[in-house]
Amino acid sequence: MAGKFVTYSRNVFIPVANMCRNNCGYCGFRRDVGSREAFIIRPEIAHDTLKRAAGAGCMEALLTYGDSPTDPLFFEELGRYGYETLTDYVYDLCLDAIGLGMLPHTNGGVLSFEELKKLKEVNASMGLMLETTAELPAHRLSPMKKPALRLKCIEDAGKLRIPFTTGILVGIGETWDDRRRSLEAIRGLHEKYGHIQEVIVQNFVPKPYTRMGDVAPPTTEDMISVLRMAREILPEDIALQAPPNLTSHLKEFLEAGAGDIGGISPVTEDYINPECRWPTLDELEAMGLILRERLPLYPKYVKRGWYCKPVEPIIKKHSDGDGYRV
Repeated sequence: MAGKFVTYSRNVFIPVANMCRNNCGYCGFRRDVGSREAFIIRPEIAHDTLKRAAGAGCMEALLTYGDSPTDPLFFEELGRYGYETLTDYVYDLCLDAIGLGMLPHTNGGVLSFEELKKLKEVNASMGLMLETTAELPAHRLSPMKKPALRLKCIEDAGKLRIPFTTGILVGIGETWDDRRRSLEAIRGLHEKYGHIQEVIVQNFVPKPYTRMGDVAPPTTEDMISVLRMAREILPEDIALQAPPNLTSHLKEFLEAGAGDIGGISPVTEDYINPECRWPTLDELEAMGLILRERLPLYPKYVKRGWYCKPVEPIIKKHSDGDGYRV
């Protein structure tokens, strides 16, 4: 890693909804439809957050939510905002972000081909964590975590030429062979479509109020081994990301093969892991890291022109000759 720069994206985290069709054993973000803590973010709150982020120099608007519930109460609440589907609502949130000079990156669970095609019109890039190709007890109550469904979504994104982020979640009950198979599946899709821009190698962080609260997280040595394996399996043009707020061993993870640390937000917290604070850029530089900011779509795709018309002026204004942020 010595002498090499580490890439990151200055972002804002918009938690679109915390109701989800899945009920994963490790998730602390999800709430049941109709519960007191359940929400769909109000349009004015999303706009105010995006506006603050634009003022703070953020370029990526990360819109995150799970798989849309089927409960009529969910759609009743969505209807109060004037929308019939979550995808329609997210489309307009993306337009709001673009209007404020930011580039949307939507991570919205398993989407159909048509939903991906629609959201491609207003996103610079998109994403979906594969997590694993294994069938696990952690996903017993999560119908949309079936590996075949997630792989199909990632493949559909390739067919649509969407610059895409995916990843694996380490420590949720999978074996070493499962990890290898998951990485090989991602490699196979990229070799076919060339659209995987980065793979997140994310360590499971147990939360005490979940069904897997007592499960031990992966060790630092495990994560280093997984990162090394990922770097061996994946093509060089796929970046490896290690989230900097989920470990105190970031430098070791970077030495093991990661070259990106994902989104760093000066405005919002990591709503999925609120107990894990994002480090500031000053703190990262104090660690000796040489940082280089990128857009939510990677330089290769900036150069290829893999983006839609609405975001083109923003990309051209804010990217340099190498495809990084000016």
